[in-house]
Amino acid sequence: MLENDFLSFRQDLRYLQWDRVRQSSGTAGSFLKSYEIVNGKKIYYKLSAYDPIFGITGKECFNELIVSRLLNILNVGHLDYQLIHADVSISGTDYETFLCASKDFKEKGDRKITLEDEYALEKTENESLLSFLERMGWITYIYQMIVVDFLIINRDRHGANIEIVYRKSSGKKEPAPLFDHGLSLIYGCDDEKSIAGFDPMADLPVQSFFASRSLFHNLELIPKEKLPVFRRLDSSDKDYLFHDLYPFLSESYIDKIWQIIFKRWSYYETLRDRQ
Repeated sequence: MLENDFLSFRQDLRYLQWDRVRQSSGTAGSFLKSYEIVNGKKIYYKLSAYDPIFGITGKECFNELIVSRLLNILNVGHLDYQLIHADVSISGTDYETFLCASKDFKEKGDRKITLEDEYALEKTENESLLSFLERMGWITYIYQMIVVDFLIINRDRHGANIEIVYRKSSGKKEPAPLFDHGLSLIYGCDDEKSIAGFDPMADLPVQSFFASRSLFHNLELIPKEKLPVFRRLDSSDKDYLFHDLYPFLSESYIDKIWQIIFKRWSYYETLRDRQ
C-alpha cells in the first residue's frame, strides 16, 4: 500500500515521453503510457484517454486510485496506483491533468506472460480454462478477480489484462497483482445527465477472458462453496475511498460510484450468504 496515494499538489512532469497505446476494441481514443527509472526501480505512468483534438479526457486514472483503495479495504492483492496532479507535454502541447503511477511488480530477472498465452502453451488436450487454473493453483486468485470485476463493473478483463510472473528468485510461476481497472465504474459518463441515469446494477457487456460477456454470469462460474470471503465493506468506508477527491470530482460523480460499489457488494454478500 502506498503511504501517499494521491499527490494533489501539482507536479511538473513535462519531461516524460509518452507512447501511444490503443484502447480495447469498441472504445475510442488512446491511452498514453510512459516510464522512468527512480532509484533503480522502474516507475510506470499512464494517462486517461487522450485525443489530439480534445486533449486528455475521462477519469480513468481516478478509477485506478478508487479501485486500489477498495482492494485495500477488501484485503485483495493488487498493484498500488498513485494519482498525481501534474503538468505533462504531448506533441509540444502542455496539459494540466491527473495521471497514475505504479511500480514494476517484477524483480530483476523475472519474466511475465499473459494468462492467455500461458494457457495456450501449458494446457493439456481439451483442458478447460477453469480446470487449467485449478491445476496450476491459481483458481482462488481468479475467483477473487471475478468478484472484484463485478463490484467495479470492469469492462476490460481480456486475456492480456491478467498476467503470470516467472519469479527468478524462487523458480515458480504466480499470478501478477491485479492491475488495470481504468475502464470501470461510470467510465464514459461525461455529464450530469449520464451520471444520474447510470444504473448501479447494470449488466453492461464486458470484454472478458472467460466464457461470458456478463459480469453476473461470470459470478455463476464460482461454485457456491468457493465464493471468496472478503473483509466486510461498510458505509463508513466511503470516507476512505473519496475523502481527498471532492475538490476534483463532483459530489454526484462520487455518490454514483459509491452506489455502484455498495449496491453490488450488498448483492454479492446476499449471494454468498445463501450458500
